[in-house]
Amino acid sequence: MESSDALMARFLALHPRTIDLSLGRIERLLAALGHPERRLPPVIHVAGTNGKGSTIATMRAILEAGGLSAHVYTSPHLVRFHERIRIGAVGGGRFVPEDRLAEAFARCEAVNAGAPITVFEITTAAALLLFSEAPADVLLLEVGLGGRVDATNVIDRPACAVVTPIGRDHAEYLGDTVEAVAGEKAGIFKRGCPAVIAPQDYAQADAVLCARAEAVGAGPILVGNQDFSAHEERGRLVYQDEDGLLDLPRPKLAGRHQIVNAGTAIAALRAAGFGDIGTEAFEAGLTSIAWPGRLQRLRDGRLPGLVPPGSELWLDGGHNIDGGRILAAAMADLQERGDAPLVLVSGLLGTKDAEGFLANFVGLARFLVAVPLAGQMAGRPAEEVAGIAGRVGLNAASAPSLEAALVSLRDRAWERPPRVLICGSLYLAGAALTANGTPPT
Repeated sequence: MESSDALMARFLALHPRTIDLSLGRIERLLAALGHPERRLPPVIHVAGTNGKGSTIATMRAILEAGGLSAHVYTSPHLVRFHERIRIGAVGGGRFVPEDRLAEAFARCEAVNAGAPITVFEITTAAALLLFSEAPADVLLLEVGLGGRVDATNVIDRPACAVVTPIGRDHAEYLGDTVEAVAGEKAGIFKRGCPAVIAPQDYAQADAVLCARAEAVGAGPILVGNQDFSAHEERGRLVYQDEDGLLDLPRPKLAGRHQIVNAGTAIAALRAAGFGDIGTEAFEAGLTSIAWPGRLQRLRDGRLPGLVPPGSELWLDGGHNIDGGRILAAAMADLQERGDAPLVLVSGLLGTKDAEGFLANFVGLARFLVAVPLAGQMAGRPAEEVAGIAGRVGLNAASAPSLEAALVSLRDRAWERPPRVLICGSLYLAGAALTANGTPPT
């Protein structure tokens, strides 16, 4: 059988010249496959700008700690496409094996019969096909882009629809206002199905999401900081809703924003009918969450040995304005706990607001080294990123590669070992994990 990579290369030839977001192509393909989307376990559907992956990772950890099995669909991947499709199993799911992925791709290609279709649409169909043929207690399904006309929005009655914090991203597809983005994300709400709306950073987003949920007849509608809340108290996570209070360990994932994500995950599990999983599962799950490339401390592997001795090395794939704000806040928190000069090693796509992202770190980062995104035609040249950083007020230089950037920091005089953050792109995060020898598992 051909490899999944070879099949994926052929899928590119079927891609429409322009991406007109719609559900027609994937609905046609799913019908030809016998409607696998109708043979799935209960689905928790998750949209949002930031925090989708962390919220799903938290739900998965809690479910698996409670002895349940969870299929997981996320995007994009960091190193290998297989990361997008996790086949659930009691005791912990695993990324889809190559033989099963290639076979599902081949089946989708055969029934698609050369018709135009996007890569995300045909690979989403393959994922749903795989999930329909393997038993699990739940499917955690992440939206790829937007929500209303995203290829994942083919589930008629999700057990719960979740929208994490809304920000501005993908303006070319979703609109250039928070209200427009929120309206697209709200497209996953369904009549009679629970809707969980995470605490929002923008009042406009909250208003749009609540109005759309009410308009379609979603129910119950659970709104963060109104129907449920989560906050940190004495190093613990305190969650509360109408069913009571949970005093839980702080999430394993770093950053104060993970309190919001964990609270949203708990609310979603309760709304979807998994609230009786037991306090022990919530406790064990929160302390075992794994979500690579998102505010991840690199302690082992090859890259920590390249930076100045005694340095901390962190990694995050955030790339939009609000993701940068969240990341800068997390770095500021670390600065309060242990003073160290912050150095950014950054690479960004040309489609992202580099100035808006980097401006979050003005007054916080001591220095920035810009690097190219190897293999990404849409990546900004390192010299361009360095120039943008300089214009927003950051002291910046460029380097030909990630490794060269890290090594160059050893030639500078530091009053104390720096805290180094690799950031700006999920592509860069994946390249860093590959170079470090610690790809996601």
